[in-house]
Formats: sequence, C-alpha cells, structure tokens
Amino acid sequence: MHTRRTHRRTRTGSTRFRAALLAAALLATACSAGGASTSAGSPAARAVGATEAATAALTPLPQATPSELSPYYEQELAWRDCGVPGFQCATMKAPLDYAKPGEGDVRLAVARKKATGPGKRLGSLLVNPGGPGGSAIGYLQQYAGIGYPAKVRAQYDMVAVDPRGVARSEPVECLDGPEMDAYTQTDVTPDDAGETDELVDAYKEFAEGCGADAPKLLRHVSTLEAARDMDVLRAVLGDEKLTYVGASYGTFLGATYAGLFPDRTGRLVLDGAMDPSLPARRLNLEQTEGFETAFQSFAKDCVRQPDCPLGDKNTAPDQVGKNLKSFFDDLDAKPLPAGDADGRKLTESLATTGVIAAMYDEGAWQQLRESLTSAIKEKDGAGLLILSDSYYEREADGGYSNLMFANAAVNCLDLPAAFSSPDEVRDALPEFEKASPVFGEGLAWSSLNCAYWPVKPTGEPHRIEAAGATPIVVVGTTRDPATPYRWAEALSDQLASGHLLTYEGDGHTAYGRGSTCIDSAINTYLLRGTAPEDGKRCS
Repeated sequence: MHTRRTHRRTRTGSTRFRAALLAAALLATACSAGGASTSAGSPAARAVGATEAATAALTPLPQATPSELSPYYEQELAWRDCGVPGFQCATMKAPLDYAKPGEGDVRLAVARKKATGPGKRLGSLLVNPGGPGGSAIGYLQQYAGIGYPAKVRAQYDMVAVDPRGVARSEPVECLDGPEMDAYTQTDVTPDDAGETDELVDAYKEFAEGCGADAPKLLRHVSTLEAARDMDVLRAVLGDEKLTYVGASYGTFLGATYAGLFPDRTGRLVLDGAMDPSLPARRLNLEQTEGFETAFQSFAKDCVRQPDCPLGDKNTAPDQVGKNLKSFFDDLDAKPLPAGDADGRKLTESLATTGVIAAMYDEGAWQQLRESLTSAIKEKDGAGLLILSDSYYEREADGGYSNLMFANAAVNCLDLPAAFSSPDEVRDALPEFEKASPVFGEGLAWSSLNCAYWPVKPTGEPHRIEAAGATPIVVVGTTRDPATPYRWAEALSDQLASGHLLTYEGDGHTAYGRGSTCIDSAINTYLLRGTAPEDGKRCS
C-alpha cells in the first residue's frame, strides 16, 4: 500500500486526519514489509509460501564498523537554514551499495529542530512517518517538530532523514502528472480480458518509467539499506544509541535497525507495527481484512448519523457495505463529474481510494459521509476526488509527490511479488473478497504491480529478534485499517525485548491521536527509559 505525505496542507482541513495519513501506507502496491537478511537465501526462507510465515531471523551485523565505511561514519554535516523557522537542514552521504562502498554515494537529506530546553538534553530523536515513501522531513516540519509533546521536544533534538529514493533524497520518479492521472484512474476491478490487459499495461508503464529514471538507485532502496543509513546518521549526530519513533512502515524500518544493530538500539517506539515474517500475498490479504474491519466500524457509526447516505439505524453493517459496493459498480459503468480543472471524473478506482483514505482516522468519517452524500444523491464527485488526491499527494497544479514511486520501489525490492500473473490474482479473488466484500477485489488486483518490476527483489520474509536490545515498545491499534493489530502482536513476540502496548480503538497508529493513556506511556518511555508493562491496554 502507500502513504501520503507531502509538504503542504492537505485539503481535508483536519490536522489529526493529516497526521494519520502521514503515518499511512497506500493502495496500488502492498504496505509490505520484508528486507534482505543474511539468512534470506536459506532453504527455510525460500520455502515461505503465500500463507506461511518465515522462521529465519535477521542476523545482526558485526559490532565493529568496517574500515571502508569509516569516511561515512566520520563525516561532518554542514547545517544550514531550511527556510522553515526553527529547522536546520544538511546533506549526508551514504554508500549506494554497502557491499561495494567505493562505487558511488547516495546523498540523503537530513533536517533537525534542536532541543528547546529546559531540562537535560537526551540526544536525538529520529522520526519516520511510514510509507514506504513518506517524507520524514515533511513529517518533522509539519507535525513532529511542532506537535510532539513539549517535554519531548524540550529534551531531544528532533531529527528526520528522507530515506534513499524518497522526497528530498534522490527521489525516484516514474510518471509525470498527466501520466499519473491516467494511472490512478485505471480500473483495478477488470471485468474482461481487455480491461485486464489495460491494467497490466498500466503496471508495466509505471515500472518502466521507474526503471528508466533511476536504474542504479532502484537496486539500492531496500529497507535494509535505509536502516544502515540510519546508523550512519546516528554516528554523525554523536549518539551512542538510536532513539526513534516510527509509524506504519516506519516500524519495519525501526525493527530492521534493531535487528541489525541491537547493541546500538536505544528507546524505540514502533507505532502501527508491521510483521516482517509474512510474504507479500499474506500481508496484502491481512491488510485487506484490516480495511474491512475499519469499514465495519465506520458503517456502524454511519447508520447512527442522520446524514448517512448508505443506510439508517435499521440497516445492518453488511448491507451498508453492499450499498457502497453498488455505488462503486455504478461508477465503474458511469463516472461522475467532479468539477476538476483538468477534466477528471470520479471513477470507481478514485472513489475507492477516497473511501480508503478516510479509514485511516475516524476524524475523517464526517467528511466521508458528506462526500458520499454529494456523490450518491447529488451526482457530484468532487468530495471523494479531494480525498483521493490527498491520498495520492496530488498537488493543485496537477503534479504529484514521489510517494507512489518510492512506495513501489521499496516494496518491490523488499519482497518477492504477491502475484506473478493475472491468473494468480483470479485464483485468489475468492479469498480476498471473503476478507473484504467491499475492497477485496480491488486490493487483490492492486497487489499485481510488483510482478512487472524492472529489478529483482533482494529481500525475503524473515523474523526480527534483536536479541540484546533494550526494551522496544510496539504499539498496535485494535481496529487499525492499514496495519492490523495482529501484526503488532506478532512483532512484539518476535522481538526479544518487545513490549506490546495496545490501543483499543479506531484509526491508523495511536501516539498523539487523543489517548492520554497511550501518550503518557510513550512519553514516559522516551523521557525516562521506562517501558510500559508488556501487554498494557489503553482506550
């Protein structure tokens, strides 16, 4: 799946909704985990099937830094003004290929906001909003650096690095604005051979565009490499251990760091956790179940509201889903006008993306009801198109951030493709539609994109144990749409020092979303090093 994060105010008008999307992961690929492991090529790893979790564990790197990497670890950053009050920016070098550090560098954008005091400075707090493809610098400047608790910002330098291939760090580019418009409108619920061919052609064009833009970089944007970049940054910042808050895919990035460098792992918060042991198909299937769980929660709330366009208090939740699916089917046959300056109409694919976007935060449910009412009763698709555009990070001028491009680049490198052909998708449709009668078909077909990727994957599913690391806090939300709660349970079980913190509620991720219990537990951990009791539950 994907994230949406650019560096502008989204058109939802809700800070909370925007922060949730900044921590999200999106539709057209998988919100996948995975990454290279020294044991990834073992028979056990290769034998992982569509429903079997990996048993091989990520192997830590040697504690001593190789001499050939010393120039990177010993570099000094030249901090400069960012153009955003209170923030400084710099450029850090990392080897393009850690196995061959003499064969070229990648330049990574870094930003910070220094600790404001008073109180003892605790070092640097690195943040990442997820994706993959979300801009950590955008998240820092628009939310974490100004919205994290004052006590945390007082004692930590708030820091972010855009991962390789993302946003300001040599971004992968694949399609221009008009091409992306066409791509996002492609029918992902093909009804016949012709529509299937059109979808496959769209995936191939997308992949070819990425390959033509960055043929070398595309082989080196894995989560494993991004985690190694974080260790270079830790050293350059002068911190003995990494302190980190990662959301959504950012939890996989942080867990990978812990697995590689358990001795350098400090206070890690992994919010909206992913399970790195699952293959892509199972990840996509379980995420499909997650969106269905979130939609059922929305449906129950919707029918209690006087403005619900999908039913009333006497309508069963499953009928609400059938009514929405019927609306999608109508759009498949006849898209709605949306008042778009570029002439776009609200298609089934765009409407589905708009609904999914609102699943990330219950604070957006009212906006979704209003948008669905306009579309269903007034034949005006503008509201859902706005939600979809915020999800895809489409700008007012018709351009797009590189979120979708980086998302695919990382996902398709981290794990073997969920499906290798349309026939495999068709065989899996009953399973996906059972997981979600509303979203299952589209999410199954969306999982086909990596089949046509121009470079081979370097990662495999694997467990992450991080034996020897200090306590790591893993946060799961019980009705999280994008990172199902079971993933947080699985990751906390894998980690030798994992502490599971549960938020009983809706939406994607939990920190900073209104639960005093969650926020207090995490703040105490970041400021004092005291992890919450394993299994603690909050509402």
